[in-house]
Amino acid sequence: MRAWALAAVAAMIVTGAGCEKLFQKDSERTLDAGDKKAAAGDVRMAIKLYEAALDGTARTAEVHYKIALIYDDKLRETVSALHHFERYLQLAPQGVRANDVKERKKQASLRLAETLKSGGFMNQAEAARLSKENLDLRMLLVKLKAQKAAPAPASGTTAKGALVKKEIPAGARTYTVQKGDTLASIAAKFYKNKARWQQIRDANFESVKGTPPIRAGQVLMIP
Repeated sequence: MRAWALAAVAAMIVTGAGCEKLFQKDSERTLDAGDKKAAAGDVRMAIKLYEAALDGTARTAEVHYKIALIYDDKLRETVSALHHFERYLQLAPQGVRANDVKERKKQASLRLAETLKSGGFMNQAEAARLSKENLDLRMLLVKLKAQKAAPAPASGTTAKGALVKKEIPAGARTYTVQKGDTLASIAAKFYKNKARWQQIRDANFESVKGTPPIRAGQVLMIP
């Protein structure tokens, strides 16, 4: 039995490594395609391909650098260039290109400040892109906060079939679950009949069979 478990773990490790290698190969192909588009002058398509290879890890810092150069040198979209220069420094603060990025970021910031000082405005494409990036970041933050705040599925349930708690209507009779309580003990307390626990279950949970787990501090409606 122990040998079988070790073999299963080894298989999982090999499978995970295989998936990672496959992902890396796909990413490398996407980057190669981006390089070809950039060399051919199709910089907008190159940016899309480069962005498809981004995964938020340090290994894609170089991709941010490539995108930043296109925005800075080819498109003159300073705000977007600054964003990707900054992402490079965040992901690879001691990277081989860090000094170059810092200098380019400094020069781009000076150009942007001069443009704003002289009353200039960023072009429409740059403004639209900046707005989209800000929106994407806000949506990502909201999603991460929601995942962090979401309670873990109750014991005996799965993420897919987690219990759905009904809303308690205003003015309803309620009870705060105490340590050691069960639905049967609560039914006995209010109805003098343990068999009526199902009434409490059905009043508080959507379409659940069996006895749902309850926890101390949980507020239940008593019908």
